Amino acid sequence: MLSSRTRRLRLPCLLFVVALLDACSLFAPKPAPPPRPTMPTTTEMVAAIRAAGAREQSVISVNPLRDPGVTALLDAARQDERVGQYAAAAAKLDQALRLSPDSPDLLQDRAEVAVRLRDFATAEKLAHQSWSLGPRLGPLCARNWQTIVEMRLQAGDPAGAVTAGKWVQTCHKPGIPRY
Repeated sequence: MLSSRTRRLRLPCLLFVVALLDACSLFAPKPAPPPRPTMPTTTEMVAAIRAAGAREQSVISVNPLRDPGVTALLDAARQDERVGQYAAAAAKLDQALRLSPDSPDLLQDRAEVAVRLRDFATAEKLAHQSWSLGPRLGPLCARNWQTIVEMRLQAGDPAGAVTAGKWVQTCHKPGIPRY
């Protein structure tokens, strides 16, 4: 049997041990936070968008007739983009869009330059607009929806990216087998 003195000391000793253990946890190293997934660069996003169009080997390919002024602006914008002058490319594409405002391929090109400029909301809006005015099949359609996939991923919306990824698949129209 415990003496009365031992019983009186037992509670303070127990509290002291608990306090010591609690103090040790204050100085314990904190676990490292889980690594954040790295977001692709704008160059990688545009490469993925253009690859989606290049992969699309459907029977539908729409190549519009152009006004020579629009063609010159488009060529100049592409040259500006090649040398990294994205703001200049955007300005030239904006000029071309003033001449041909409902051109789905110009809208998509402008969306891709918006990605390069990190203007993701504009890029997604332009891709939607391009899709609604475009053929809804073929390479341009695939680029439209891949742009939306990339923008949804950038916005932290993986569910939206998966949904947009399914739309990329709807852009394919297989040809008739010819023997």
